[in-house]
Amino acid sequence: MSDVIIRPTVRPLRSLGAVLALAVGVAAAPAPAHAAPAVTHFPSAVPMPAAVFPSAVPVPDASADPVSIDWKTLGALDYVNGKVPASLQALNGKEVRIPGFIVPLEDYEEEGAEFLLVPYFGACVHTPPPPPNQMVYVRMQGGKKLKFGWWDPVWMEGTLKIEHFDSPYGAVGFQLVGTKTSPYAPK
Repeated sequence: MSDVIIRPTVRPLRSLGAVLALAVGVAAAPAPAHAAPAVTHFPSAVPMPAAVFPSAVPVPDASADPVSIDWKTLGALDYVNGKVPASLQALNGKEVRIPGFIVPLEDYEEEGAEFLLVPYFGACVHTPPPPPNQMVYVRMQGGKKLKFGWWDPVWMEGTLKIEHFDSPYGAVGFQLVGTKTSPYAPK
C-alpha cells in the first residue's frame, strides 16, 4: 500500500460576483437560535443527505465494465494522515463509475472539459467546501467538453487516481480521466 500525501490549500474565489453573492447570502441568512458551534476541522467523511445516492454494488464483470463506487468508498481516504486503505488502493488506476454533481472550476461556466464531481448539489459553491475525500477533479479524455447541468446528477466514468489536486475550491483527493457521462438513474 502506498501513502498519498495531500497538502491542504485554500484558493480565493475567482470572481467578484461570487464573493458578493457569498457575502449577501451570509448577511441575509438569520442565525438559528440553536446554532451549532463552528466546525474548525473536517471529519474524514462528510455525511451525505439521506437518499441522495444508494450504495453502489460492484459490477460483477469488472474487466468489461467500470466498477460502480459510492462516496462512502471514497470517504475512506484519510486525507489528514495520507493513509489509503487497501480497499480504496485496489481502485487506483481502475475504471470506475461514480454518481455525483458537476461543479465548474470557473464561476458561471456552462461547459468545459475540466470540473469537480461532488456527492451532493451545492457542494463547493458555499464555504467551507467538502473535504478532499469528497471531491474528484475530472479531466475529460481528449479534452471533450461537456455541457454542465448544475441541477442534474450524473454517472461519471473514467480512470480513478488517488492523487492530490489544488482546485479553486480547495484540496481535492482524487483525479479522474473521464471517458463517459450519463444522466444518473439508480440501478
